Amino acid sequence: MDSEPSQEHRLDDLEKLVRSLVVRVTELELGREPLQSTAPSEPIPPLPPPEVPGPPPAMPPSEPTPARRPVLAETSFEDLLGGRILAWLGGLAIVVGVVLFLVIAVDRGWIGVEARIALAFAGSTVLLAAGLFLYERRGQTEAAVAAVASALAALYASLTYATAVKGVVGEEAGLLVAALVGAVGATIAVRWRSQFVAALALLGALASPVLVGGETSGLALAFMVVALVATVAVLLWQRWGWLALGAFLISAPQLAFWAWDRDDLVVPLAVLALYWCLFVVAAIGYELRVPTSVLRVSSASVLLLNAGLVSALGWGLIDDRGSPEGATLWVLGVTIAYVALGGFGFRQRMSAEIAALLVAVGVGLSGVTLALAVDGPALVAGWSAEAAILAWVAARTGERRALVFSFAFLGLAGLHTLVEEAPPDALVDGVDDLPRAMAAVLCVGISAFVVRHFVERVDLRLVLLGVGSVALVYAASLTIVDVLQGDASEPSQTAQVALSTFWGVVGLVAIVVGLLRDVRELRYAGLALLGLGVAKVFAYDLSELDQLYRVLSFIAVGVVLLVGAYAYQRVRAAGTHA
Repeated sequence: MDSEPSQEHRLDDLEKLVRSLVVRVTELELGREPLQSTAPSEPIPPLPPPEVPGPPPAMPPSEPTPARRPVLAETSFEDLLGGRILAWLGGLAIVVGVVLFLVIAVDRGWIGVEARIALAFAGSTVLLAAGLFLYERRGQTEAAVAAVASALAALYASLTYATAVKGVVGEEAGLLVAALVGAVGATIAVRWRSQFVAALALLGALASPVLVGGETSGLALAFMVVALVATVAVLLWQRWGWLALGAFLISAPQLAFWAWDRDDLVVPLAVLALYWCLFVVAAIGYELRVPTSVLRVSSASVLLLNAGLVSALGWGLIDDRGSPEGATLWVLGVTIAYVALGGFGFRQRMSAEIAALLVAVGVGLSGVTLALAVDGPALVAGWSAEAAILAWVAARTGERRALVFSFAFLGLAGLHTLVEEAPPDALVDGVDDLPRAMAAVLCVGISAFVVRHFVERVDLRLVLLGVGSVALVYAASLTIVDVLQGDASEPSQTAQVALSTFWGVVGLVAIVVGLLRDVRELRYAGLALLGLGVAKVFAYDLSELDQLYRVLSFIAVGVVLLVGAYAYQRVRAAGTHA
């Protein structure tokens, strides 16, 4: 019972002490001097608790601050010079030394050919082993990488000397050694993640058929295909997209030379198809491994170059064997493959940009296929139809590049019409085949009107309306000239008078309709056509037609001009009073 009051007194004293400390801390925080207590050590009267924030939540015990890592300074010029430049210059010097040793040994006849080659291979192998030892045991230094890269280059140089230059090593053995060097180099490149070593090992292996002098042999081609498969595998594994472009530039000429050197057709086409598949896998596989919404230059370049090589080489091989229809079917097959891949890509996690590029390549090849398959108005009709279809696709999907291709095909159709089917000089001499010319011109005009229907921009709609209208006027003009021209040996000049009158009348009608409906563009078009008719009268009719027809042309155009001026003023006046 006595312990309880004692404990209560202690708690009271502790509470008073805490309150006193709180008051002092508060005064110190407010900048006041703490009051000196003169009272004896007697119980402090209870004070109202000050309104202070509650105690902060208990913080966990602070862990010891780890030692700060030293901040690495930027690589200075001295470090660059001593650590990298010297290493790579040393490696380059060793390679040059190996080449000079072979040259000097040949010139002075110090040792036999076999001994020189053995020394070159031995020295390169020792340098490779030294680089591996330095990198794996003594630190991952730039000198070790330079030593390995130099050793690989020296090995390929020694192999070239032993096979293509001296013929000491046969083609089969040379390719086997090249495969060994490439495999070792690729393994080192993957282990060290060194892109420079990979470039020397893999691209050097792809170039080995040329280095050993077996460019057009079947064994050399088989070796190149194996090396290409290995390169694509490393590319996808390590995500080194630049390897695809380098591999294509090295392997494409070898494939072309090999294919043209063979007499048969089935095997080259099969190899060409396999080659196409490998680079499609390289480009699309890299896009799947490293997804992005931006079109990569490496993938786009590989797809475009691959399409051009496979289409052109396949077409050339088949056409050279006397089958133009088969050559066209080959290009058509490549076209379908690209369009199908692009359509499939839009449904997968492939980049929309790369899928759109695949479709675009297929669409471009479709125009080439049409040019190979048909000619004349049929070609114009095909290109015009593609323009209309692509405009519809652009409107449905919002893909602007489809609209660009639409305009491109419409331009090709118009250019072919003006160059081949209905050239401008046909307005003077007529055409050889009026139905063919009319069909081509009308296809262009109708396609322009259809494309206009799917275009939203006002300026483009006006341009397409102008193209379609000009095509209709051009078709009517060709008909007038061809029908009224008469015999080609004695052409009638009535056609030119009728043509000038026709242009003037159509221009006048356009001006009047534009005034009545207040369409400025239509008025401008009418004035342009009317001005073209006047220019023709003064530039051509005045100098080329006989006097009577010259008079008729001037009178006809003059009447049209007077009527046009009268109609213009009347309609303008009526619009002002209204």
